[in-house]
Amino acid sequence: MASSINQNAYSSALPNFRNLGILLRILLLVNLAAVAAAIVKSAAPQDFLPRLLDVSVVVQPLLMLSLLALVALNDLLKRLPYYLGAIVVIALEFGLTTLFYVYGRPLLAVEWASLERYWLLTLVVTVTLLFYFDLRGRALSPALSEARLQALQARIRPHFLFNSINAVLSLIRQDPKRAEGALEDMADLFRVVMADNRELTPIAREVELCREYLSLEQLRLGDRLKVEWHVDNMPGDARIPPLVLQPLLENAVYHGIEPRTEPGVISINIYLAREQVHAVLRNPYEHEGNHHAGNKMALANIRERLQLHFDAEASLTTKVSDEAYQVHITMPYVKAQP
Repeated sequence: MASSINQNAYSSALPNFRNLGILLRILLLVNLAAVAAAIVKSAAPQDFLPRLLDVSVVVQPLLMLSLLALVALNDLLKRLPYYLGAIVVIALEFGLTTLFYVYGRPLLAVEWASLERYWLLTLVVTVTLLFYFDLRGRALSPALSEARLQALQARIRPHFLFNSINAVLSLIRQDPKRAEGALEDMADLFRVVMADNRELTPIAREVELCREYLSLEQLRLGDRLKVEWHVDNMPGDARIPPLVLQPLLENAVYHGIEPRTEPGVISINIYLAREQVHAVLRNPYEHEGNHHAGNKMALANIRERLQLHFDAEASLTTKVSDEAYQVHITMPYVKAQP
C-alpha cells in the first residue's frame, strides 16, 4: 500500500497476498464460512461440533494449499490486469479443489459431496473474498489514505515546532551565538517536517532528524538529558513512515526527563531481525508524575499511520516497568524501489 499511496485515484487491484493482514483476513472469512456451513448442516445443536469437524477436515487443508499458491504467485498476479487476475485466482481455486477432491477422498474418512457442489462453494467463497477486498481497497483508496495521512501529520507538526522554539528561546539571552546556530538547525528541521511526508522515508533520515531534535532539547535541558543510541545493526536501506520516531522522543523528553531533577537516559535501539525492523525506545518513568496526560494521542496517531502503510504487518506495543517506559515498534523490512 505504501507504494500506491501516492496515486490520486483508486483502480481495482488484487490484494497483496504476501501481506500478513490480507492472509489473516482470508483465514478469518473462510473459517467463518465453514462455521456457517456447519450450522446449516446441523439438524440439532449437538450436531454442530461433529459437522464443523467434517467441514474443517476438507476446508483447512484446501485453505492452506490455496494460501501457499497465492503467496507463490503473488508477483505474477499483481502484474495482470484486475479482471484477468481475478479469473486466474478463480481458476486456481477450481484446480486446487479438483486435485484435493481426487487425491484427498481416499485419505480422509469423511462424507464427501459431489465435485460440482465443491466447485460451487469454491466459486461463491472466492468471488465473495475478491468482492470484499475490492470494497476494502476502495474504502482505503490512495486518495482517502493521503487525506488521512495529511491530517495525522498535521497533528504532529505543531508539537514539534512548539518544543523546538522553546528550546531555542531558552538560549537567546544566555548564549546568543549558540542560539543562532540552533536556529539554523531548526530551519533544516522545519524543511523536513513541513515537507510532503506521505511517502516512506529512509530510516537513516529519520534517525538524523531525531538526533537534531534531541540536540535542540539538550540545549534546554543540559546534563539532565542523556541519550544512548544503539544503531550498529540498523538496516540503512530500510524505509519507514516519516515522523514515527521523533514524536516518541518528544514524549520521552516530556514524560520521562522533564519531571525529574536528576539526569535521565533515553535509549534508542534500532535493529533488523527476521526481515523486520525493530525500534525500541526507553525512557525513565515516574509513576507519581503529572506528565502522563496526552501520551496516548501520539501513540494512537503513530499506530494509525503504521496501519495505513503496512496493515497488520506493523505493530506498536508499550511496556511500563518500575522505573522505565518502553515503546517497541515493529515494521516490515521495506527497501527503496530500484
